[in-house]
Amino acid sequence: MLNLFVGSAGTCSLASHIALEEAGADYTVTRLDFSKGEQRSTDYLKVNPKGRVPALVTDKGTLTESPAILYYIAQTHPAANLAPADPFDLAKMQAFNSWLCSTVHPNHAHKLRGSRWSDDPAVIEALKIKVPQNVTENFAMIENDYLEGPWVMGKQFTVADCYLYILSTWMEGDGVDVAKFPRVIDHRTRMANRPAVKKVMQAYG
Repeated sequence: MLNLFVGSAGTCSLASHIALEEAGADYTVTRLDFSKGEQRSTDYLKVNPKGRVPALVTDKGTLTESPAILYYIAQTHPAANLAPADPFDLAKMQAFNSWLCSTVHPNHAHKLRGSRWSDDPAVIEALKIKVPQNVTENFAMIENDYLEGPWVMGKQFTVADCYLYILSTWMEGDGVDVAKFPRVIDHRTRMANRPAVKKVMQAYG
C-alpha cells in the first residue's frame, strides 16, 4: 500500500493526495504537524532527508517532489487515464508541472520562507514585496498560454489539474486580483466540485 506524507491544509502535498483519490489508489496518509516541526524530525528525515512534503512511500522506495509523485500515480494507475498517452503531450504536461514546482511555487514561498534565500532581513522583506507581481505574472501565463481548457491539457483531465488547483487556492493570499483570471478561477471552481477533491479537502477540515 502507498503511504503519502503530507502537511497541513493548503500545502502543495494535497495535489498528490487528490491525484491518489482520483486514481482510485489503495493508499494511506500520514499528516505532519509543521507547527511542531515534525517535517524536521529524525523519523521523517529517514523517509525524506529534504524535510519537505510530499513524500510517497512505495514498495520500491520513497519518491519526493510533486511532479515525480504525480507522474508515478498516473503511470501506476493507467485505468484512471490521468496522463496523456501521446509522448509529446505527456512531455507538455511534465513541463507544466515542473514549471509549477520550479517557478510558481517558489514565487509564492518568498512570502513566508524568504529565509531560504537570504539571511538579510531587508532582502527577505523585499522578496515579500515582489510576491503579488511575480505570482500575478505566473497566473497570466497560465490564463493565456498554458490552460488549454477546460482542463490544463484540454479535454483530458490529468494530474496537472490536481497540481494547478492547489496552487490556485493560494492566489488571494498572494495578493493576486483573481478577477483578471476568469479561466483559472473557472478551473478552480470545477475542481472544487469534483468528488475526489471534496473528499480530500473535507479530510483537512
